[in-house]
Parts: sequence; C-alpha cells; structure tokens
Amino acid sequence: MNSRILLALPLAAVLAVPGLAQTTSSTSQDQSQPAASQPAQASSTDTGNATGKAPLAPPSREGFWGRVNPFARKTYVKRQTEPIRDRVNELDELTSANTKSIKDTDQRAQAGIKLASDKADQADQHAVDAGNKATAAQQSAQQVTTRVQNVETVVSNIDQYKASNETEIRFRPGETMLSKSAKDALDQMATGVKGQHGYIFEVQGFSSGKGQAAITTSQKMAESVVRYLVLTHDIPVYRIYLVGMGNAPTPTTTDETAKNKRTIGGRVEISLLKNDLEQLSANTGAPATTADQQQQPK
Repeated sequence: MNSRILLALPLAAVLAVPGLAQTTSSTSQDQSQPAASQPAQASSTDTGNATGKAPLAPPSREGFWGRVNPFARKTYVKRQTEPIRDRVNELDELTSANTKSIKDTDQRAQAGIKLASDKADQADQHAVDAGNKATAAQQSAQQVTTRVQNVETVVSNIDQYKASNETEIRFRPGETMLSKSAKDALDQMATGVKGQHGYIFEVQGFSSGKGQAAITTSQKMAESVVRYLVLTHDIPVYRIYLVGMGNAPTPTTTDETAKNKRTIGGRVEISLLKNDLEQLSANTGAPATTADQQQQPK
C-alpha cells in the first residue's frame, strides 16, 4: 500500500504541472493584452488595411509549452481564435459592401452611358431634321424665285397679244344677221376660251359702199357678232374690241406687189388674241381677276 502511494504522488505531480503552466500562460497573456492593444490602437490610423485596424500581433509570451500546447482546453483555443474570426467577419462584410458599391457604380455608369448615347442619337436626328428643313427651304426659295421671274416676264409682256385663232364671216349685201354657218364658226372659236384668262377678241367689220353708209353697215355686222358672243357664250364685253371699218382697204398677200383691194359685199374678221397671263395662271394657280368675277353671270 505504501509503495502505491509513493508511485501515485509523482504521477499526480507530473499531471498537475501542465495545468499550472497553462493557467500561468493564460494569466500572463491576459495581462499582456492591454499593453499590446495600446500600440495597436495607436497605430491603427497609420495602417492601410481594408478594415482600418492594426494587424493581429503574436502573444508577447508563449507560455510554458511554447506555441503548441498539447493539453490546450477549448476555452484557450476559443480565446486564441476569436480575434481571427472577428477579423474574418469584418473582411467579409467589407467585401460585400465593396461588391455592392461596385455594382451600384457600374449601374450608374451604364445608365450615364445610355443617357449620353440617347442624347447623341437625338442630336443626330435633330441635325438630320434641320438639314432636311434647310433643303426644303432652299427648294421653296428656288421655286419662289422661279415664279417671281415668270411673273416679271408676264407682267412685262402683259400687253403683248399674239393671234391664236382667226375666222372670217361673210354677209350678203344688205344683211346683218348671222347665218348658221357663221354661228358654228363663232361657237368653235368661243368654246376654247371658257375659264381662261389673258385673251381678247378683235372684231372688225367691212362693208361695200361708200362713206358713212358703209361704216354704219360694217358696224352693225360687227355688233351682231359681238352680241352673239356675249349672250350665247358669256364672253365679257371688256374682252371684245369692235370697230366698223366701212369700205376701208385691206392688205393682201396673195401677190408680190401686196396691193390693197377694197371689200366687195360684207364681212367680219374675228381674231382671238392671247398673252402669257393664262400660262402664269396655270403655273401658279392664280384665281380669276376681280374684273372677271364681276362679269360672271348670276
């Protein structure tokens, strides 16, 4: 029995030494942590770490067993790894925040790029529209210039009438009434001028005889032609110029000498004269003149 007790006492002493050493190491480490934390906190502002904190410092004292303690307890291991776990968690949170910030920045950048692209497209479209409007304005200006030139040409030649159609009506001696063939000839001439502008009728009456009697007879024959044009075809009176020539000589071009000959019997010469006003009305769509509108029958 005494021998067993002697053997147990050394074994208990051997087992108690590691526990005492671990307790001493923990106590010394706890005492050294405040002193070590002060320099770390003091230098935290000078570090360039992502978390803004000083790096973890190794323990100032390693204890009885050094860095590796085969008899370490859970509380000792937890106390040693807790700062590392906290720092890892902080890094995870910082990484998540940075990732979110990068995504937000990228979204804003993409939105800004898209807005700039849309603005550029709108500016290009506005430039194209402005170019088209400028081209249309230039074409309109050219058209107006052309029309003004046409108007100037027509106005300068407004009193220049050219013969468009001519006919001659014969009368028997002593008669002033129109025959059916004469009316047909007048119908054919007057039908083509309905709705037109810039024309006049020149009516000249010629009669055989002498003196005032021939002039009166030629005047009556010409008046019968004018009366028919006004009443039947609504030709305005201001567009008809009438003159009784009597037995005045008329030039003839049937021979080389171009001698004058006097009228035998009675006849009326009708000439349709036109200027460029009708062409101007067709090109510009100009309405009828005030005089034409006043002369229209009601």
